[in-house]
Amino acid sequence: MTEVIPRVSSAWLGLREAVDAAARVPEFVDLVRGHLPNGRHAAGLRGVADGRGVVDGRGLADGRGLADGLAVIHDLGSGTGSMGRWLGALLPGPQHWIMHDRDADLLELAAADMIHAAVDGAPVTVETRLGDISRLTAADLSGAALVTASALLDLLTAEEVERVAAACVGAGCPALLTISVVGHVELTPADPLDAEIAEAFNAHQRRTVGGRRLLGPDAVEVAAEAFDRLGASVRVRPSPWRLGADEAELASEWFKGWVGAACEQRPELTGAAADYARRRLAEASAGRLGVVVHHSDLFARCE
Repeated sequence: MTEVIPRVSSAWLGLREAVDAAARVPEFVDLVRGHLPNGRHAAGLRGVADGRGVVDGRGLADGRGLADGLAVIHDLGSGTGSMGRWLGALLPGPQHWIMHDRDADLLELAAADMIHAAVDGAPVTVETRLGDISRLTAADLSGAALVTASALLDLLTAEEVERVAAACVGAGCPALLTISVVGHVELTPADPLDAEIAEAFNAHQRRTVGGRRLLGPDAVEVAAEAFDRLGASVRVRPSPWRLGADEAELASEWFKGWVGAACEQRPELTGAAADYARRRLAEASAGRLGVVVHHSDLFARCE
């Protein structure tokens, strides 16, 4: 099977889960609710995620409660299931999550750690499917109420993104695709080497691996254009990570990966990057390094 995305550790996914949740766009959660089988009966259920999977659900529309329709949600590249834990807890009504990944160990964790109840107490169930998500078709998504993904688009090629968009539109289901890098990082205090490392990292994100040219920072734009060509309406909103003293561990781990990728792309940076990394990691450990990693979320739906 062709490798689509690099393997990542469950420890890294766990470290970033809360920050991903805090960064995602609350506006899109409201849009998703309106497309669920029961969402039309819950137009009054509104709230803002606070980054811990909590929502203020005080206003059910006209007090009649929610319909019993089951929402089938396909999560692509699900890893340990963080998207399901976050979004499932914010949505009303019964849900069945189908989690797709090529890593059986991560899927096992996703199934074991999935939430069991929606925001209104309705049941949430889960199944896992091992395979290459870039090969999914509209038939594979038949009957889906929603397709989701997090930190996935930038790891795909243009052709693979086109296939994902075609599968979603062909199945007539909306897509919520979150936390895609856009090639912009802000570090404070500034350092003269920041821009050069960022440029090399972005080139690494766009590298060719096994004949596949990854989209990296171009992924959101390519995905938006693909959905638009297929007749879907598309909204894109910023979803930045903002890492301060409370996220020093994540900032340090992210920074090591960021510099490591830059040096892999441009080995001549290795000498200068060693001193640079020592300075920056000392700042991060002391809680003095501010990091903003810019991402975008995309919501697409058929009109």
